[in-house]
Amino acid sequence: MQLTGIHHLTAITADAAGNNRFYTESLGLRRVKKTVNQDDTSAYHLFFADGAGTPGTDITFFDWPTARERRGTHTITRTGLRVAEDSLDWWAARLTDLGVSTGAVTILDGRASLDVEDPEGQRLRLIAASDPAGQPWDQSPVPAEHQIRGLGPITISVPDLAPTETVLTRVMNMTRVRDYASPDGQGQVHVFQMGDGGAAAELHVAVQPGLPTARQGAGGVHHVAFRVPDTAALTDWTNHVRGFRVPNSGEVERYYFRSLYFREPGGNLFELATDGPGFDVDEPRDTMGQGLSLPPFLESRRAAIEAGLKPLD
Repeated sequence: MQLTGIHHLTAITADAAGNNRFYTESLGLRRVKKTVNQDDTSAYHLFFADGAGTPGTDITFFDWPTARERRGTHTITRTGLRVAEDSLDWWAARLTDLGVSTGAVTILDGRASLDVEDPEGQRLRLIAASDPAGQPWDQSPVPAEHQIRGLGPITISVPDLAPTETVLTRVMNMTRVRDYASPDGQGQVHVFQMGDGGAAAELHVAVQPGLPTARQGAGGVHHVAFRVPDTAALTDWTNHVRGFRVPNSGEVERYYFRSLYFREPGGNLFELATDGPGFDVDEPRDTMGQGLSLPPFLESRRAAIEAGLKPLD
């Protein structure tokens, strides 16, 4: 029983309109779903992905009026975004011209990479990787050959490797494959892969006991989700997780996918999510993401929900 890669990553913004502009205009992703946080309908939940909303390509945001994240450990620290192996110089020039905060192109863990921060300090890393590409978006301001192909790897920070490694290897069936020095000089990073691995199926665990405990906020990450093929596989995983007596949410219907949530011992929130049914379950693929989508159980509250949301476009 194997997870098949990163499904999505959900982060936090306090500026939904600015967030929408950055991820669609600067990074060239498609907004594939404009909906609300199903547990807090006063907040947008925005999904940005490839042209088709392919599982493994979407970075999503909760819009909450909150202070900036306090950085530290016990948190998800950086989101990898895969691009073609010859695209990093193009991206470095583009982002510099746009005034986006970037580092230099460097080799990290054997791959060329470019560290980037969005306007709220969300830490991203463009990774040159040969993993299969997502579906280009024909309305993106970024040429198809340079568009972001998907997520991965994702980096988390914990103060102690052992308990986290136990969950990753025994509960989640990942394999520890290599280590490298953290580029910030704070400890070692340990690479765990799902299945056959590759950047789209790696979780990097930075062990950083000298850092303070992070405080969640804008520019931070809420959770990372891992892929399972379908609902039958999710039920198998739910029973598997329960067999280890890991506290968990039980299966949760998110309408666009079905999920299971639990925390690893370092405090990071993990989700297992099905690949389907997908973002076009309630609107045509050609126009998905343009209007406000609500799952059926919220549709009767549409007028009140819309009245409480800020203009986005």
